[in-house]
Amino acid sequence: MKKTASTFKLVAFILIVVELAIIALFGIFYFENVLELKTKLTIETFYVGTAVLAGLDMIFVWVSILVFSYKRKKTDLRAADLIGGDVQEAYNFGMIGLVVVDENNVVIWMNDIFHDRNLEILDQNILEWQPKLQEIQKGGDAVCKLVINSRNYEVKYLPDAGLYIFKDNTDLETTTAYATKNSTVIGMVIIDNYSDVSESSDDSNDTISKIRNEIFNYCDEFDVLLRRYRNDAYFLVCNYESLQRMEADKFSLLEKIHLIGENEDTPPTLSMAFAHDIPDINKLNEMTSAAIEIAMSRGGDQVVVSPYGQPLKFFGGKVEAQESRNKVKVRVMADSVLSLIRNSANVLIMGHAVADMDAIGACLGMKAVCDYCGKSAKIIYDPKNTERKTRSAMTSSFSRDEMEKLTISPDDALPTIKSNTLVIVCDIHRPSMTMAPKVLEKATKVMVIDHHRRSEEFIESPVFNYIEPSASSSCEMIAELIRYSSANPRINIPSAYATIMLSGIFMDSNYFKSKSCGIRTFEASMILKEMGADNSIADDFLKDDFEEYTLITHIISSLKTPAYGVVYCVADEEDIIEQATLAKVGNQCMQMKGVNACFVIGRTGTNETRISCRSDGTVNVQLLAEKMNGGGHFTMAAGAFKNTPIDKVEEKLLDVLKEYLNDARTVPEKR
Repeated sequence: MKKTASTFKLVAFILIVVELAIIALFGIFYFENVLELKTKLTIETFYVGTAVLAGLDMIFVWVSILVFSYKRKKTDLRAADLIGGDVQEAYNFGMIGLVVVDENNVVIWMNDIFHDRNLEILDQNILEWQPKLQEIQKGGDAVCKLVINSRNYEVKYLPDAGLYIFKDNTDLETTTAYATKNSTVIGMVIIDNYSDVSESSDDSNDTISKIRNEIFNYCDEFDVLLRRYRNDAYFLVCNYESLQRMEADKFSLLEKIHLIGENEDTPPTLSMAFAHDIPDINKLNEMTSAAIEIAMSRGGDQVVVSPYGQPLKFFGGKVEAQESRNKVKVRVMADSVLSLIRNSANVLIMGHAVADMDAIGACLGMKAVCDYCGKSAKIIYDPKNTERKTRSAMTSSFSRDEMEKLTISPDDALPTIKSNTLVIVCDIHRPSMTMAPKVLEKATKVMVIDHHRRSEEFIESPVFNYIEPSASSSCEMIAELIRYSSANPRINIPSAYATIMLSGIFMDSNYFKSKSCGIRTFEASMILKEMGADNSIADDFLKDDFEEYTLITHIISSLKTPAYGVVYCVADEEDIIEQATLAKVGNQCMQMKGVNACFVIGRTGTNETRISCRSDGTVNVQLLAEKMNGGGHFTMAAGAFKNTPIDKVEEKLLDVLKEYLNDARTVPEKR
């Protein structure tokens, strides 16, 4: 239509120019009496000429009107064919806009809803009017969302018909936003170390009273309904808007509790959990219970938000898990472990992929427990998926016959799984990172023993899980289980097992230098020493050879400082480095004065790049590792990247540090 109008404008302009030229020439000829026009022409001739020109102009106007009418009628017929003439009113009533464009995306027809809303777009290029519509030019199921004059539209394009369909969703989205904003959120708050802080059951305890006042005031500030259902636990109900405000506030209640106990021997902390995004109250309650369990198993002092059908969100976690002084829990756990083993047909034990000394040591400890219970047990072991030093320790500690009796390959383990087979997973709780994930898929009874803070990925429905983030290593936990169990006579560990377990404690506690090392770590080492562990051999297992020492020094030479107290090192792209070596680089960097956290990046396989994270306790490296799809412990964590070059991992680390480092610091940055 626009093209036709332009053509007629041009023709009209030419016609006027020609008429003016004829009149001008005629006037010149007449006044100059060329060809004796003055004597030959009369006044009647002028009238006839004028009438002819006027007639030609009227004919042109009449033809123009006919052409435009035909075009408009054709367009109306086309629109009627597309939607049906009687249905157009229904579309207007349903607030659905229809726009037909030509091959140049020029609007040639639109229904009345656009006129009613003062959107005069006829003869305009629709893509110039709304450039975002280019996203759906190919049509199909693509839908584009637009905001036009404060109203929300969903737009779909039918390319064969040249038709854009505008659906007004303003009322729906407003209602949805209101419903979401006021949807129910259920939460829980638990005082993590209530028994240690209170010192007695007397509720008048000053510290406990201050904690409760802070909880009450915080909930009152954010319009949260609070009900106490246990001395150390509260039930919360609020709407989603209140939860968003608390998230924006980054749950400052955790920091307020830290200030209350900053001068206490046992600083109090809180664990909080919230669930939302589903109207089923019972389901929300289940989600909240699961979330608070995750918060507690990660060491407490954090908030876990569980949106239905979406990944968990974590806040806080700036205080390391406090070491438990209560051995009753350990005894209860130990007796549960013995009961499960005794009631199983056979047992399979495994650690994580690329098994280190702590994982293998923990597996050996559980093998000793199974032998005590008289149950057939094998350690799932793949030499190719084990760290070099750990593999060397196994081959030097056990003969070939002993290894055959002690271990089984991942493929051979699958046929041995029965309906009553117990699978014990040590030093890991993420199924994708175990030595044999297929074994987990087939097993129905799984036990988890781990010292890493619990991540979102977790082995599904274990019959027993013992996760203790305050422990320095899994070997420490299993040594405790063996010593404090009520088994009579006491469980004994072969000296070769105890030596490898002690080496595992040496490695994970960095020879008792790690901040996660506590009284329990020394007690566990003493238990293993009593059972025949040789500390000199345990130390030899971890010693570096000359080539490794040179490599560690070379990697440290690449050290960079992206933030105060934070350093990172990057290995050469062509070097394939063991995970233990990356960890040693991190441990070496942590010996430098002024270093609070260290990150080491290197390739550990042809298609795998890893990052090892270490901290002195003033930075929660686990939180940072989780932002890179990793995890681990408060002061020791790691992450793995498939098919990712080192420089890309370095970029990812710098982005994470820039965005989350302040959140991960447990003390303010020094200036």
